Amino acid sequence: MALSPTLIHGTVPFADSTLPRPAQTAYLLYHHPSAPAPTPSTFSSLRPLLVLHGGPGATHSYLTPLADLVTPTRPVILYDQIGCGKSTRYREKKGDEEFWSVGLFVRELRGLLEGLGVVDFDLFGNSWGGMLGAEYAVRYTKASPTSSESSGPELRHLIIADSPADMKDWVSEAERLRAQLPGDVQAVLDECEKEGRTESEEYEDAVFEFYKRHLCRVEPLPEGVVRMMEGLKEDSTVYHTMNGPSEFHVVGSLKDWSIKDRLKEIDVPTLLLNGRYDEATDEVVRPYFQGIRQVKWFTFAESSHMPHYEERELFMKVVDGFLSM
Repeated sequence: MALSPTLIHGTVPFADSTLPRPAQTAYLLYHHPSAPAPTPSTFSSLRPLLVLHGGPGATHSYLTPLADLVTPTRPVILYDQIGCGKSTRYREKKGDEEFWSVGLFVRELRGLLEGLGVVDFDLFGNSWGGMLGAEYAVRYTKASPTSSESSGPELRHLIIADSPADMKDWVSEAERLRAQLPGDVQAVLDECEKEGRTESEEYEDAVFEFYKRHLCRVEPLPEGVVRMMEGLKEDSTVYHTMNGPSEFHVVGSLKDWSIKDRLKEIDVPTLLLNGRYDEATDEVVRPYFQGIRQVKWFTFAESSHMPHYEERELFMKVVDGFLSM
């Protein structure tokens, strides 16, 4: 029987000139029970997998299955990005699109790596997390002409899971998938959006019909996914500001985001993942495959947006095989 990984909770200070008050980034570190707990002095012999959650603002809870990927030399680190979960919140910044910038989250990620003493690492991002991972790789791949540093934590592998490379492509495909919903569900969505009732229970129920098809097809929903959704409902500051009220009604600051013309700057081995029923359709993820130099693409035949639940065993096999290269 495989031993369960050992779990450590911690926080790392995050200092940034844009913050109204000091921040803490809360993380979970899973390590192999036969290996000592990683410390800044021992990370040089390890290559952790750092996991980026989606949303933005969705918390780490739905990605805990990735602890399956722990090995004696590969701890797995999950964290709550600022604005959600157990990290510092800034509810007063709801609607402040200038504050909740992509750059803010890239800087937080860099600060977490440096605060933990990471030397070499692999990066996994789901949905918005994949967008964030790509943004980080563009800035910090050593071969990148926009890289601001030639030293520091070195990215070895990048995994972009269920993520758009361009939000206009995402919205276009979401509208196509939405048009396949039952007519009465579409009518509720249209009416609530027109009348500004996107926080109503009626709208949430209609959105859930989309999620059952294209977010997670496991029934009942896994506990981690439920907790993530509850967290978004409890504090929608980041999600509403950057995305909007739902996956397909994108009116926040990310609505014009695109990384298509910068993908050539990513110069690390990259694994691209999506599911057959994913809201991140083939059209949505294809630009990554076309733009990144060293890239492989795998589609899970029975999954939507969360293959780490929907086809868990195969997912771990595919990801572990890539990281072991």
